[in-house]
Amino acid sequence: MDGTRRVLVAADKFKGSLTAVEVAERVTAGLRRGVPDVRVEALPVADGGDGTVAAAVAAGFERREVRVAGPLGDEVTAAYALREGTAVVEMAEASGLHRLPGGVLAPLTATTRGSGELLRAALDAGARTIVFGVGGSATTDGGAGMLAALGARFLDAEGRPVAPGGGGLARLASADLSGLDPRLADVELVLASDVDNPLTGPKGAPAVYGPQKGASPDDVTALDAALGHFAKVLEGTEGVGARAAGYAASPGAGAAGGIGFGAMLLGARFRPGIEVMLDVLGFAPALERADLVITGEGSLDEQTLHGKAPAGVAAAARAAGKEVVAVCGRLALPAEALGRAGIRRAYPLTDVEPDVAKCIADAGPILERVAEAVARDFVA
Repeated sequence: MDGTRRVLVAADKFKGSLTAVEVAERVTAGLRRGVPDVRVEALPVADGGDGTVAAAVAAGFERREVRVAGPLGDEVTAAYALREGTAVVEMAEASGLHRLPGGVLAPLTATTRGSGELLRAALDAGARTIVFGVGGSATTDGGAGMLAALGARFLDAEGRPVAPGGGGLARLASADLSGLDPRLADVELVLASDVDNPLTGPKGAPAVYGPQKGASPDDVTALDAALGHFAKVLEGTEGVGARAAGYAASPGAGAAGGIGFGAMLLGARFRPGIEVMLDVLGFAPALERADLVITGEGSLDEQTLHGKAPAGVAAAARAAGKEVVAVCGRLALPAEALGRAGIRRAYPLTDVEPDVAKCIADAGPILERVAEAVARDFVA
């Protein structure tokens, strides 16, 4: 050792304030103010939700842009990432809440069609492995729109395509998956998510996540029934059959409004999002080079412990015998819970600036000051 520690900054975004890349930049600047000759490696991370493509691009993937359908059918420019036959596709890029025109929620009609078009673009680019990160969706359509974009047909009793969105599935009479893009059979599709909900029921996609997308109690009931009907129709569909019921009950089927279920119909393998992304981003070799790991996200709370990026980073670092500290906007976990997660100490922005509104507005400069404190305590 030369007296300074080698630091790996592997933090997620501070939602609403800083991207994961900006978090890494600010932490690096603060560390260097505290210890000018510190050696820092930045590896922005994501757990499959929004920011996943940006994290892949920061790790050296090529950013590709394509015009696809937004959640209400209007065209949007969405990005995916590609490197050496591996594509990282983020469904929120096409079908996320932030893609809704004017931010007006549409729980019954929002479609995942654009996500299917993104997957098709990755196939067109020659991807042999597709990491499909799901989260932050505006949709509750069970992945029907995505499947339709890839060649499936969903018809009503009159033989017409059902209306887009989860609401339209109530009128579904027949499904035909025989036209699905044949290239899907030769691709490894990995469903990356931190959600383990089934498709329907009290813990299903409509009940748990529908209200976040604007669903009223009546909408939740209607969507739950429509997705249950969707799965039932698929049970009687050639090429799927009884597997549909198993998929619907599987952990992850309810991810992103049920797009997990649709992805499973395509042969996707479900894995916790942060585990997949750490593999894809090259975390293991970066971890080997580090003496100290700094992780974090906007709010360190109970949700963090259930598959969010900082928990995944801390678990991997602890297994490698590396010390971990966290930075965050807000800290809502006691020291014991942090310790059990493998995090030695957390540094919230509110320790520097108690006014939460100021923390959000001035997150960058405040985070630099927090990182200076980390440098004094753990690097010098």
